[in-house]
Amino acid sequence: MRVDRRTLLRAALGAGAVAAWPLTEGLGPRAAHAAAAALGASWDAAPFTLGVGSGDPLPTSVLLWTRLAPEPLADVQPLPDIVQVDWAVATDAAMTTVVAAGSVAASALLGHSVHVVADGLQPGRRYWYRFAALGRVSRTGRTKTAPVGAVSRVRFASLNCQNYQSGEYPGMRDLAADDALDFVVHLGDYVYEGSELGVATTLTDYRKLHALYKGDPLLRALHAAHPFYLTWDDHEVVNDYSGSRGAATFVARRSAAYQGWYEHMPLRLEGADTALPDPRIYRNRHWGDLLELVVLDLRQHRSAQNLADGTILGATQKAWLKQRISGRGAGWQCWINSIFLSQQRAPQGGFMFTDQWDGFRAERAELLHHVRTSGGPDFVTITGDWHSAFVQDIRPDFDNPGAPVIGTEFVAHSATSSAYSASWNATNGPLLGAANPHLQYFEGNRYGHDLYEVTPQRWTTRLRVVADRADPAATVSTLTSWHVDRGRPGAYEDPATKGSPAQYRR
Repeated sequence: MRVDRRTLLRAALGAGAVAAWPLTEGLGPRAAHAAAAALGASWDAAPFTLGVGSGDPLPTSVLLWTRLAPEPLADVQPLPDIVQVDWAVATDAAMTTVVAAGSVAASALLGHSVHVVADGLQPGRRYWYRFAALGRVSRTGRTKTAPVGAVSRVRFASLNCQNYQSGEYPGMRDLAADDALDFVVHLGDYVYEGSELGVATTLTDYRKLHALYKGDPLLRALHAAHPFYLTWDDHEVVNDYSGSRGAATFVARRSAAYQGWYEHMPLRLEGADTALPDPRIYRNRHWGDLLELVVLDLRQHRSAQNLADGTILGATQKAWLKQRISGRGAGWQCWINSIFLSQQRAPQGGFMFTDQWDGFRAERAELLHHVRTSGGPDFVTITGDWHSAFVQDIRPDFDNPGAPVIGTEFVAHSATSSAYSASWNATNGPLLGAANPHLQYFEGNRYGHDLYEVTPQRWTTRLRVVADRADPAATVSTLTSWHVDRGRPGAYEDPATKGSPAQYRR
């Protein structure tokens, strides 16, 4: 009989195997590992228990990551304050032809995490890398640099909302095995601050929380297989928070959460952006002349939510985004957008949620008008957060049915976080469509990720879903596919998948 993670957690709690948060406070190594086993977690060999990863590839460099954590769930790691970590990059998986290497100090101040820029690489090619420390060697990871010049195709995926206790990660197994994948985008809610274990509030808590998530072998394998581009949403700190507004205790908690997130992510911070605890994570990246990724930060800089005249970006990020829109190249521009961009009116009137862009309508209208007048037609945004799949026309004025379509928003299913019930979807899917004429497609009762294939002529999005989120070996299949043709804003469904299930189709 298969037992999913949620059942394991409840059984462990009922048996007293896991106490309230902090997860393993006061436990020795053997007891801590026993508690972890009750949670379904396992790790690589010490000290590289959390695996390896790479991110933010540029044409001649890539960010390499690991964290030394011999006891992943311990309050304090049994390590010196400073540990020297060697790293190497090679052109082959056996690591026989090393083209870059060095040594870096991993400090207890940053949880013995390692963020090293491997430079002097060639554009658009695969590399392999690994770390060594304390007489041990990490697993070997694989990465890829960004190409330059003319690019005929890019293939990438997006993930979001991967609540550990809600299910397994078979979609990640599928992506890790995809040798044609160039990179992965994570749209946020990488961890969830609260669970049946309690709620994380301190840096120690957040370190344990991230270490628990890295206790999933499929997540570690995906990081080792492909480079990541990342942003965050709210659950990396706490549900529905806005900026740094609140009591001093919340500001301290947010700082702890941000540092914990950085310590566990393959994220490149450059120049003045390296300042913790408030790092600048919005940035743009190019994949040759074909694609520009515009990575947004929709949490750190926003004003108090539910204000029609508030800001979701902050003044500096908004000015930067308008420059990106005006200065875009000839290729596709894709916003990496953690929360719903399109309008979402509720069937009974008003808006579904004002924590998303609907709470900042004036700023959204300003930006989308700028896209219309300055940005060109080849505009796509990929979004997470909603635990459901949407395909939507983007219009500069969603209340004006005559407003032109200027782009497409693809909202991906969650990896594991609970979706809406089948009955809710069946009843409300058509009502959502009637209240939101820009909505083309809605499906809210499955789990998975989106897979994108982009050429100079066409953008294709495949909605990939898992057969059973409780089974790490579950099959993964394409539910439906959508295309956007170059120079013609607006998506259309592939005729071959139009018979696939959906709660709403226009």
